[in-house]
Amino acid sequence: MTIKQLLAGVALLSAGAGAQAITILSEGFNNVATLPAAGWVQTNNSAAPLGNSWFQGNSGIFTANSGAVDSYIAANYLSTGSAAGAVSNWLFTPVLTLDGSSELSFVVRNAGDGFLDRLEVRLSISGSSTNVGTTTTSVGDFNTLIGVYQASSASPWIGLTYPLNSLSAPVSGRLAFRYVVGTVATAGNYLGVDDVLVTSAVPEPTSYVLMALGVAGLMLRRRAA
Repeated sequence: MTIKQLLAGVALLSAGAGAQAITILSEGFNNVATLPAAGWVQTNNSAAPLGNSWFQGNSGIFTANSGAVDSYIAANYLSTGSAAGAVSNWLFTPVLTLDGSSELSFVVRNAGDGFLDRLEVRLSISGSSTNVGTTTTSVGDFNTLIGVYQASSASPWIGLTYPLNSLSAPVSGRLAFRYVVGTVATAGNYLGVDDVLVTSAVPEPTSYVLMALGVAGLMLRRRAA
């Protein structure tokens, strides 16, 4: 093996040492009752809140994107007990380690009927914090808005993907889904979320390249001896 051939091999190895996507979180909401044990958290800051009202999907309104017919999570205008109240109903993922290569994807669907449903996706980089304040408008540590879905007419499941490329270094935090309605007197019906997936790209260990260099170096020395 010549030096030129060795260098060519190193270049190929380096080019191949790219990135592999690994799954950080995958949730299909087969059983919403098990979410707290898996690290998911809910906070209902709606006016006159009716408990933590993200609930198992109602297949009578629409069926899940995948899996069993009710295997999705939903929220609706009954997040508030006030006939003209505002809704701010939060669903937090478990604590995740995220970086600039991380990506969130999920599917969302609403029931429509002319009532505007809005879903915000927000990020906190404050570790395990679920601090979103105590009012219908406060966001607390979740002050980074990743994306918004809103619609007032029924639609099929829609896939959304949000890269987190604004992160310059690895962080510990949570993503949150926030169901938002200004007043249920004129807006808010029913919204579902399914097939949540968070991935990150992890580079191949450079040790593989270094190992290959060492082997190639030994081969050169033997050839020269």
